[in-house]
Amino acid sequence: MQETSHFSSPDSLSTYLSEINKYPLLTQPQEQELSRRFRKGDLMAGHQLVTANLRFVVKVSYEYRSYGLKMSDLIQEANIGLMKAVQKFDPDKGIRLISYAVWWIRAYIQNCILRNWSLVKLGTTQAQRRLFFSLARTRRELERMGAGDASIVNAEEIARKLNVKASEVREMEQRMGGRDLSLDAPVGEDGDATHLDFVESSAASHEDEVADRQQAGLTRDLVQRALRRLDPRERFIIENRVMGDAEMTLSELGEHFGFSRERARQLEIRAKDKLKAELALLMADAGLDAASLS
Repeated sequence: MQETSHFSSPDSLSTYLSEINKYPLLTQPQEQELSRRFRKGDLMAGHQLVTANLRFVVKVSYEYRSYGLKMSDLIQEANIGLMKAVQKFDPDKGIRLISYAVWWIRAYIQNCILRNWSLVKLGTTQAQRRLFFSLARTRRELERMGAGDASIVNAEEIARKLNVKASEVREMEQRMGGRDLSLDAPVGEDGDATHLDFVESSAASHEDEVADRQQAGLTRDLVQRALRRLDPRERFIIENRVMGDAEMTLSELGEHFGFSRERARQLEIRAKDKLKAELALLMADAGLDAASLS
């Protein structure tokens, strides 16, 4: 079971996207049957599972287009993540393959990016790495919310969204630079069609929408189960500092518990670390790769 993606020009990328759209999508019963056959050694069944989901791999890879790597490298690494997911997928869990595979796909893409960025550009702390992966996504979210063009959204807005200092945002933006061939760049001379059109025509199907909802549901379920493993104070901190629509300030949190602001900050760090550890255990139990949490 080996799927690779080799393209070095807009034309070869367009050809690849056209080819993967020819593979039929699978129903959940078909997916379960193929997965059971693959687990018994039927490599052709594994091939079908992979090819049916290649278009979704491109969609996920596209989200990481701002990190200076070639789309071919991102897609190829994501395909490896998909194949890993196919190998580990349990068809009797009741979820779609892509809902499970997206964890592996993102983990492999992020590891690829980490390998290709120097520590000077990326930073060495976990917080810097989290900011690295959050920055471009947050810019796009603010743009969609009407904050303006993503290229001019200021560092203060992003810093508030990510709960970091504006200076940290500016520093990371200076480290990051360079873009590869964009899937939303025009194809050909007429300038109408884009590379992404080759994917979105069928990737926005009902099956993909269902898979997206299932993946989101799986994520919510894991987070809620992890929250239940925290003590009441830790759960309150996470729910009101991380997950709430109107987040409490550290001062408000400290006042609520009768602590200083600094003590509240320490408790928040401890609660976040414990939540992440519990979530990693639950993901491991489910056969998911906890690397995507970093």
